[in-house]
Amino acid sequence: MQIKLHASVIISTYNKPEWLQLVLCSYDIQTVKNFEIIIADDGSDAQTKAIVENFSAETNINVIHVWQKDEGFQKTKILNKAIVASNYDYLIFTDGDCIAREDFVETHLNLSRPNCALSGGYFKLTESISNQISKDIIQQGKCYDKNWLLEQGQPKSFKLNKLTKSKFRANLLNTVTPTKATFDGMNVSCYKADILAVNGFDERMQYGAEDREVGERMMNNGIKFMQVRYSCICVHLHHDRPYKNDETQALNQQIRQETKQNKATHTNFGIKK
Repeated sequence: MQIKLHASVIISTYNKPEWLQLVLCSYDIQTVKNFEIIIADDGSDAQTKAIVENFSAETNINVIHVWQKDEGFQKTKILNKAIVASNYDYLIFTDGDCIAREDFVETHLNLSRPNCALSGGYFKLTESISNQISKDIIQQGKCYDKNWLLEQGQPKSFKLNKLTKSKFRANLLNTVTPTKATFDGMNVSCYKADILAVNGFDERMQYGAEDREVGERMMNNGIKFMQVRYSCICVHLHHDRPYKNDETQALNQQIRQETKQNKATHTNFGIKK
């Protein structure tokens, strides 16, 4: 067992209270309890507040709800606020549409290493299966069971290996996968000091790889990203992406290009202005 780290699990959300309720359920049955939850809320209405308050009243986990006014897609700003609000030295970032397997937090903590960040992935559920997910299904572990998923109509593919329960297979697949280890906000972890060292997320960035850029600054600052996509397991509920547009994609690409060219390790548009 790794040293007894404590984690702050930062869950981003925006006006999907029914999904957030399911996601929070998955953290209430984690195999370890040495973590807190930070809800990074980018302007949701009172329904989300009620879900968080009800969950907080029913669980022994410390839950902190960090909210900001709805001014369009401002995820980078709320994530920076959540980082500041966190109480622990290790941060796990995920989204309010990603349901964590019961060993999710434990695996992130066990695999954590100094000067490293862990790059996980997710398994996408179909729309019809996403609509079937309930607390009972989560508690029974069915949504991570490939046989159950296939029975419900999930297409058979190599990606089902993302749900493996074999540590040997997971380590092998982590080693051979051609997918680069990056900062993907739905499933990534790092030491708080390492993301503070690069001044957090660049708040100019809108939807589309806004998380990758902070990871690139961390890499420029000497942090190694380790591939754990087959070890740290979560399933992703189906949804559309209304924020995606060409203008914001171009802006984000320009900022990322500047980060790469300048080998930047800091942004002037982050936590400290």
